[in-house]
Amino acid sequence: MALAIKHRGPDDAGAWADTSAGIALGFRRLSILDLSSAGHQPMHSSSGRFVMTFNGEIYNHTDLRDLLSAAQRGTPAQPWRGHSDSETLLACLEAWGLEDTLQKTVGMFAIALWDTQTRTLHLARDRFGEKPLYYGWATSAGTAAPAFVFGSELKALRAYKGFSNLVSREALALYMRFTYVPAPYSIFQNIYKLEPGCMLSISSKNSEAVPPSAPLRPPAVHGGLRMHRWWSLASVVEAGAQNQISSEEEALETLEQRLKEAVRVQSLADVPLGAFLSGGVDSSCIVALMQAQASSPVKTFTVGFEETGFDETPHARAVARHLGTDHNEFFVSAKQAQEVIAKLPAMYDEPFADSSQIPTHLVCKAARQQVTVALSGDAGDELFGGYNRYFWGPRIWSRLAWMPYPARQALGAVIKAVPTGGWDALSRPVNALLPASKNFARAGDRAHKLAARLGGVHNLDDLYNSLVSEWQDPAQVVKGNGWEIGVNLQVPVSMLSDPLPAVGAEQHQLRMMYRDTMTYLPDDILCKVDRAAMATSLETRVPFLDHRVAELAWRLPLNMKIRGGQGKWALRQVLYKHVPKELIDRPKAGFAIPVGQWLRGPLRDWAEALLDEKRLEVEGYFYPKPIRDKWLQHLSGRYDHTPSLWAVLMFQSWLESSSQKVVH
Repeated sequence: MALAIKHRGPDDAGAWADTSAGIALGFRRLSILDLSSAGHQPMHSSSGRFVMTFNGEIYNHTDLRDLLSAAQRGTPAQPWRGHSDSETLLACLEAWGLEDTLQKTVGMFAIALWDTQTRTLHLARDRFGEKPLYYGWATSAGTAAPAFVFGSELKALRAYKGFSNLVSREALALYMRFTYVPAPYSIFQNIYKLEPGCMLSISSKNSEAVPPSAPLRPPAVHGGLRMHRWWSLASVVEAGAQNQISSEEEALETLEQRLKEAVRVQSLADVPLGAFLSGGVDSSCIVALMQAQASSPVKTFTVGFEETGFDETPHARAVARHLGTDHNEFFVSAKQAQEVIAKLPAMYDEPFADSSQIPTHLVCKAARQQVTVALSGDAGDELFGGYNRYFWGPRIWSRLAWMPYPARQALGAVIKAVPTGGWDALSRPVNALLPASKNFARAGDRAHKLAARLGGVHNLDDLYNSLVSEWQDPAQVVKGNGWEIGVNLQVPVSMLSDPLPAVGAEQHQLRMMYRDTMTYLPDDILCKVDRAAMATSLETRVPFLDHRVAELAWRLPLNMKIRGGQGKWALRQVLYKHVPKELIDRPKAGFAIPVGQWLRGPLRDWAEALLDEKRLEVEGYFYPKPIRDKWLQHLSGRYDHTPSLWAVLMFQSWLESSSQKVVH
């Protein structure tokens, strides 16, 4: 099982087992802090009570050592074997217990802790889900009871002898809606993701209990298994609403100091370190604060593409030149990018259809040639109001809410009747009259996306749900195998373990940010980067997800996030101290590649084979007609169905690569 995830830890390997208790731990190490054997895992606590495997980083581990020393004054101190954060974490666990220790940490982690006294296994995941952690009951042909298994990636669980869990139709339907499988589901029945900020405890006496009939959500009890949330974003949001910062000067000064500290502690490593730089607000802010505190030029990395309109290297180059970083650009051809597609099923281990996974992997691969750790600007959008839907959604709804529902449906049909190229052409003269920061990027795609949403929207929450959904009604495309695919698939927030926080019903943007942070951020963005980076044995770090930064972000009033039709106002003010405004302000574009064009060209034969009507019918997961209809419309060039088709193609590709191991 550990060998299956060797790419996550190529530097060292370890295993430990207690056959009398029926427990085994395996580990692969990517050495970042304390490169010596003192950081070897599985690691035993000094008393021998606890055995731990731990993936991630505890950024404040030296502070935790100081706290331990202060608490142990007057008693003989146990000598430290080395300076790894793993050893620090174990010592804290022994002194304070698991939950109290987690509350004191600043970091990202997935932890498996075995208590030899109580014969209890504890699993814990960091606050935002930066590090993955799967668990569940592996069904093995010929065995009397399923085994409780866990690991950082599904491929580790699938390596368990005889693994034969079926594909979950409910998870597949959720995947078709969101283009990722949302926690707590995985693509397999009885295998789940531990949600961010959660911990699970299971007694060895009850580990072979019958798997639950539905995914467990904290707080939960199932036989000898208990699950609860040790950190709650909802509580943070509610506390922030009660303690808003009214002074802009105080807010900006505090934000800059918190970000500086987050960047400082995340820049500590015993291996080469750098950062991704796209030239956008988030990555530029992180790099600017890194360079301001560095004694030498920071290594920065950008990947560029041949296709015009998909290359951000000039923006990144300008920011890097201004900050004085050691900037590295890597240009890839369409052929090189397309070659990554065949690797995606193994890389992501379950269907995953955010096509920016391709350039993300390429920039990670390029960075790994020079560094072992890279900082990224992820999570700036969710915390500081950066996504277009946060300000366009309410604005659009305020102009359409007065219309009767049938009229909105008719308007959607009219918008969709104009091809995407037509909307792009119409936007060009308008863009010519506007400043670059106000231009309409990819107007055709956005117009068609809006048109598709107008048909089923009754309020602003419906609009959000529709905007984050690709296949609007998964039951129309996923075969339910004789049962109704759940009503719960209609609303993303139904997947949340926490209730929506009381932030004010009128502040829909805050509701969107909360939902995105609970779902889209861990299950799409962080998953995408973790797998893309770890496939090359590169560790990525996210300074915006230092929980002290996130807690501050939720104390900022909405008008310090979204102002003048533009997001991330407060973050921009911090950045403008380091980088001129004119190098930053431009339309938000995302990390895009021309997949839609490729599907009509060099990838057409590959896609046609996977979307073959007879093949879809025989495999039995999808109704062929809606898929074939979208495929033919896309090929005509009048419509762009790239995200919907990419979702189907990524499942089909995963299924094909897993055909020897997946039970249909």
